[in-house]
Amino acid sequence: MPTVYLDNAATTRLEPRVLEAMLPYLENNYANASSIHSMGRECNVAVEEAREKVARAIGAEPSEIIFTSGGTESNNAVIKGVVRATGKKHIVTSRIEHHAVLHPIQYARGEGVKASWLDVRPKGYVTAEQVADAITDETALVSLMHVNNEIGAINPIDEIARVCREKGVLFHTDTVQSIGKLPVDVSKTPIDFLSISAHKIHGPKGVGVLYIRGGAKWKAWMEGGAQERRRRGGTLNVAGIVGLGKAIEIATNERDANVEHITGVSKKLVSGLREHFPDLIAFNGCPDKGVPHIVNCSFPLDESESLDGEMLLLNLDIEGICVSNGSACTSGAVEPSHVLMALGMVTPTAKSSIRFSLSKYNTPEEIDYVLEKVPAIINRMLGTVGKQEA
Repeated sequence: MPTVYLDNAATTRLEPRVLEAMLPYLENNYANASSIHSMGRECNVAVEEAREKVARAIGAEPSEIIFTSGGTESNNAVIKGVVRATGKKHIVTSRIEHHAVLHPIQYARGEGVKASWLDVRPKGYVTAEQVADAITDETALVSLMHVNNEIGAINPIDEIARVCREKGVLFHTDTVQSIGKLPVDVSKTPIDFLSISAHKIHGPKGVGVLYIRGGAKWKAWMEGGAQERRRRGGTLNVAGIVGLGKAIEIATNERDANVEHITGVSKKLVSGLREHFPDLIAFNGCPDKGVPHIVNCSFPLDESESLDGEMLLLNLDIEGICVSNGSACTSGAVEPSHVLMALGMVTPTAKSSIRFSLSKYNTPEEIDYVLEKVPAIINRMLGTVGKQEA
């Protein structure tokens, strides 16, 4: 039985070229990049080369790149750092952000910060007009993700960033799901803060990026050392940083070819599911205008009942098909996805959702296998539902 991995929005397979770049700093040169001896200096050079690669990929200056432990840390650092630096008490965000944004904002509310939670119904994105209407004189930050990690909806960050710049408000975007899939260029778009995670682009886990535009108001939120120009204390993850640099270099250089491939297998998956279940399946968000690597669908039977998404996921897993029913950070939770609920979905339908997320490594043959197994599983489940009704 084959294993078909379709959970790439949660994490991706490590690219062999990335592993090759990392190995020297895991096996031979394992020094601390802050050490002044020759091995340490060599590691420091490798870190700075990776910094240049990241900067080049997003149109930034190397001095604007801070290495972190991942997207969650980067998001926390932005929100808490901007509030500390500006002293303002208002943040604009949306109801479908990743918990790495929602939870720090909820924490800030305990310290007197107010939040505007923009609605996204029914397609899963906000407009620049919504943002403009929500900004006040007390707004410290607008934080909106580029691509939603559950439904693949795309926010118009170029327009949103321009609105924020016109109103003199700092703008942060989580690009964890868009780097390597969509163009991101801070030299053209007035983004002040940007978050990246390596393991979403075939890099290693535990390393990420926080981009801070030069001159943007922000204070470091984590002390403990002089690393990263005193902006982020802690011993640098040299091998991880080298891997991140290589991963983002590959992802941006090969983006067009990868997106073309993913689009092909994604269309095959969507059309096959529609063909098998024209009256049952519902695609969530705006699949025709979203990113191709995320396909989120539900199986509502009527307004009050849907197929059990968790049972569907488990049956797919038995057949070697790895998918999810939402964000990896909330998998295992009984509650329905906050993203789907924000779209106005009723709870049973939200609980029946499955997220397929694809990468450059997925093949048409794997999709054929999925389209063979999914209908068999769902038809079996529908038979069980019919027996229960009888």
